[in-house]
Amino acid sequence: FEPRDVEPFHAYRADPAIARYQGWSDYTREDAEAFVARQLAVVPGSPGSAAQIAVEEKATGTLIGDAFLFTPDDDRTPARLGYTLAHASHGRGLATEAVRALLDYVFGVLGLHRITALVDTRNAPSIALLERLGFRREAHHVESYRDGDAFTDEYVYALLRREWST
Repeated sequence: FEPRDVEPFHAYRADPAIARYQGWSDYTREDAEAFVARQLAVVPGSPGSAAQIAVEEKATGTLIGDAFLFTPDDDRTPARLGYTLAHASHGRGLATEAVRALLDYVFGVLGLHRITALVDTRNAPSIALLERLGFRREAHHVESYRDGDAFTDEYVYALLRREWST
């Protein structure tokens, strides 16, 4: 992330359609400024780090989303990923491209053994993305996180390094 990313980051984080499955609401510009400032100090892939990695449109360099990577500080804990793209970038294969690049980094560069992803059971496009990339559903957590005034379910997906093919 760079300071210039605050505006586009805030725009998609404040979009209720994007926030629907993400666990945040009422995302303010101040939230975005603080988030980007914190991310400037994070080194993606360092042990114990939780990094949001900016995803930009190749042609313009404009921020269109972000990918989350939690890198464990031991070999007993799996890495974890997540992703968010601005609504205008949906349906173009860009999330798949971003997650594929992140998996190449996790397995190829970092050499990690396993990665997981949590997904709201109602988020069909995200489920399809994970399954398209070879993730397998390993668990169904019932009413596992609060979504507004109610609890909702999540699936746990996982992928091993030996299962990943680019």
